[in-house]
Amino acid sequence: MRDVPIRGEMIRLGQLLKLTGVVGGGGESKALLGAGQILVNGEPEGRRGRQLHDGDTVRAGGEELRVVAGERPAQG
Repeated sequence: MRDVPIRGEMIRLGQLLKLTGVVGGGGESKALLGAGQILVNGEPEGRRGRQLHDGDTVRAGGEELRVVAGERPAQG
């Protein structure tokens, strides 16, 4: 499993797939989603806009990814 650090608290599934290089673009992610080849937390997912949060796992394109939310900048 590969940890994928993100800024903030959330990333959309389509963005995560592009960020990690699992897909090259939106068309590729639509095809994988439509074919039921993407699992989020072990369940099939068909929405490219699905929000992912810290600890969520994604299995796609032979890879298993875990979302790791980045630390917030210090306030002050």
